[in-house]
Amino acid sequence: MAIAKPNKYLIVGPSWVGDMVMAQSLFLSIKEREPDSHIDVLAPRWTGALIDRMPEVNELIDADFQHGKLSLGARIQLGRELKTKNYSNCILLPNSLKSALVPAIAGIPTRTGFLGEQRWGLLNDIRHLNKTLLPMTVERFVELGNPEKDSESRTQIHAPELKVSPSVVSGVLSKNKLNTDTDILVLCPGAEFGASKKWPSTHYANVADHYLNQGWQVWLMGSENDLLACNEIDSLCGQNCTVLAGTTTLPDAIDLISCASLVISNDSGLMHIAAALQRPLIAVYGSTDPGHTPPLSSNHSIAQTKLDCQPCHQRECPLSHHDCMNKLTPDLVLSQARVLLQ
Repeated sequence: MAIAKPNKYLIVGPSWVGDMVMAQSLFLSIKEREPDSHIDVLAPRWTGALIDRMPEVNELIDADFQHGKLSLGARIQLGRELKTKNYSNCILLPNSLKSALVPAIAGIPTRTGFLGEQRWGLLNDIRHLNKTLLPMTVERFVELGNPEKDSESRTQIHAPELKVSPSVVSGVLSKNKLNTDTDILVLCPGAEFGASKKWPSTHYANVADHYLNQGWQVWLMGSENDLLACNEIDSLCGQNCTVLAGTTTLPDAIDLISCASLVISNDSGLMHIAAALQRPLIAVYGSTDPGHTPPLSSNHSIAQTKLDCQPCHQRECPLSHHDCMNKLTPDLVLSQARVLLQ
């Protein structure tokens, strides 16, 4: 009797930090069911910072197509190149038409995804999304890996768990002239989605002052777009924080967050990274829904006001008062942190 060859998967990955972190739950699910399977991920090059810390993935295939462009020629070329890799299965996490082109051109035998942008012909294993049955993004990702099509039995969700190297972390600390001699509070005041996700800088500063007075270090992290907010928080705290926004790469940020004694973050990619590093985490929610994209760790707490207008899912407050964040007091977050850290 011939022995079946292990499946070779190409996963078309998402282009958001938080979504790529949650995609690891799919990789873990596949590996649990098929330990000998091979997993490659097709995604933008920057996701390598995350993929490199996911031992379930063999290789990142760069998909650096110009944002918002079809880039048909480049997709055709990449699809032809991938034919030689002989993938048996492709799972598409984005719902876009563009994301389905490369796997179809590569001739991957089984191409699985939600119908999305009318991808008839490009997918040959179309799944039907029941948003009531699968309210969370991570559930939708994992369910696409379920060999039982449109099954009503839920696949177990394994929480993402990014792996860091102690020696690499030590080098990143040294490069940034940082130490772990005292407890570290990491604050992540940014959110690419928009202002509606952002807890006020004054509230972050009040929390930072509380921990600075206890002898903690406070690191302010984010992208270059978050530098203004981080500098404002630092100014309110008498320049006693360490501003790392815009000066650290994503790989460095991951390694530094792994050192945190506590992370307080808006609903953002860094929030999901902190959860995947198993750091104690307070996740601050305003316009978005923790029932849809929650942190997936066991040691987190959700901070939200639960107003009637939540969640609105708008980038800016449609009522112009931003009460969901303004009325979420520092004292409430501090009390949740005390419970979490106990």
